[in-house]
Amino acid sequence: MNILKEIITHEVFPALGCTEPISCAYAAAAAAEQLPGPVERLELTVDPGTFKNGAAVTVPRSEDSKGNMIAAALGAVIAESGGRLELLNSVTPAILEKARQLLEEGRLKYSCKEDNQGFRVEIHAVGGGSSVHCVISEGHTNITHLARDGESIIESHPHGGSDPTAYRKVLKKMGMEEILREVIGIDDETRRYIRNGIEMNMAISEKGIGVKRTAYQIQKMKEEGVVAEDLMYIVKLRVAAAVDARMAGLPYPVMTSGGSGNQGVVAILVPYLVSLDRGVDPDRVEESIAISHAINSYIKCYIGELSVLCGCAISAGIAAATALVYQQAGIDMRKIGFAVNNVIGDLSGLICDGAKPGCSMKTVSSAETTIRSAFMALHGYGLSEDDGVLGLSPEESIRNLSRISLEGMFRVDPTVVRILQDKAIPRGRA
Repeated sequence: MNILKEIITHEVFPALGCTEPISCAYAAAAAAEQLPGPVERLELTVDPGTFKNGAAVTVPRSEDSKGNMIAAALGAVIAESGGRLELLNSVTPAILEKARQLLEEGRLKYSCKEDNQGFRVEIHAVGGGSSVHCVISEGHTNITHLARDGESIIESHPHGGSDPTAYRKVLKKMGMEEILREVIGIDDETRRYIRNGIEMNMAISEKGIGVKRTAYQIQKMKEEGVVAEDLMYIVKLRVAAAVDARMAGLPYPVMTSGGSGNQGVVAILVPYLVSLDRGVDPDRVEESIAISHAINSYIKCYIGELSVLCGCAISAGIAAATALVYQQAGIDMRKIGFAVNNVIGDLSGLICDGAKPGCSMKTVSSAETTIRSAFMALHGYGLSEDDGVLGLSPEESIRNLSRISLEGMFRVDPTVVRILQDKAIPRGRA
C-alpha cells in the first residue's frame, strides 16, 4: 500500500466552497441523478460537525445564501455528481431559482443527528415515483450507501462502496518517523499534484483581501505601523485571505488536506510561503508538503475527521510545523517532536464552533504558532512531557490530544449545535 497515494486520493482534492455544505450538495446530486424524474422532496440528515460547519458559511454561486440546506437543494437540482466537490461550478440562475423553490415550498426537511460521532451526510430523495437513499461517511466524497426503491445500486456509482478505513488503520499504527521516510519518496505525478495544490491555494488567497475581513484588517494594521511587514505578516495575510475568500463563498477552488479546505490552506501555504523566504530547494518544498498532508491525516486518525478541536489550527498546524522542520533539518525526530509539542502546548484547547468568517482568525493564530513552534524547535527548544497533556514522544502527545477531544470534550459539539439552533441562523436564503 502506498500510504501517500491513499491519503491524496481520499483526503487531498479540489473543493469549491466549504467542504461540509458541498458534501451535502454532492450527496443530493448522487441521489437525484438516480431518480427517473426531477426531485420533488428531500430529507437531509447530518452529524453535529457537519451541522455546525454548514451553519454560517456562504455557498458559492448561491447569491450569498448560507448553509447545508441551500447546498443540498442546489445539488439535487443539478442531479449530476461527476463534478464531486466542484459540482457547484455548474449552477445557473435557473438552477438557483429551482433550488430556492424547494426551500421556500418546504420540500426539503433538515435535521441533525446529535448522537452521531462520525462524519455522516444522509439524503433521502423522492421524484418520478421513486425514492433514493444516499449516505456519505468516512470521507467527504465516500458514498457508503446508495439504494433506489430499497434496492442497492451502489455498484453503479464510480465513487461508491470504497473503504477508506483500510489505509487509516495502517496509518494509525505507524510512527511519525516511519510515515516521514515513506512519504518523502514521492513520484513525479504526485509532485505535479502538490504543485497544483500550491497554485490553487495561492490563487484563492489573492482574492481574499477584497472581502474586507480578517486579511484586510491585518493589512490595515501593517499600514498603521501596528505590525511589521515581515515573514509572519506575509504568511498570516495570505492564509487569512484564502480563508476569507472561502468563507465568503467566492467561486474559486481550494486544495484540501484531510478533506478540509481551511486545513489545506494552512497545511500547504504555511510551508510554501516560509520556503520562499528561506530559499528552500523546490523538491524539498514538495516533499515537505507531502509530509504536511500525511501528518494531518495521521492526526485525524486519532482526533476524528470532524473534531471538537479546531482542525485548521491544531491538526494542520502540527502538520505544517513538521513540514517546516523537515525543510531546514530533514527527518530530525528530536526537533520534530519539539515542534509537535510546541503546537499542542499552545493550541490544544482551541475548539471548533463551526465553519464561518471567524475561521480566518483561527488560521492566523495557527500560522503564527506553527512558525514560532517550528523555529523554536529548530533552535533546540520544545515543551516537555512535564507540560500538561504532552507525552514522552510526539505520537504520545497526539494520542493525549485525542483523549482530550474524544473523552474530555465529547459534549462540545452537541452544545455548539444547540447554541446555533437557538441563534436561529438562516440556513436557506441569506
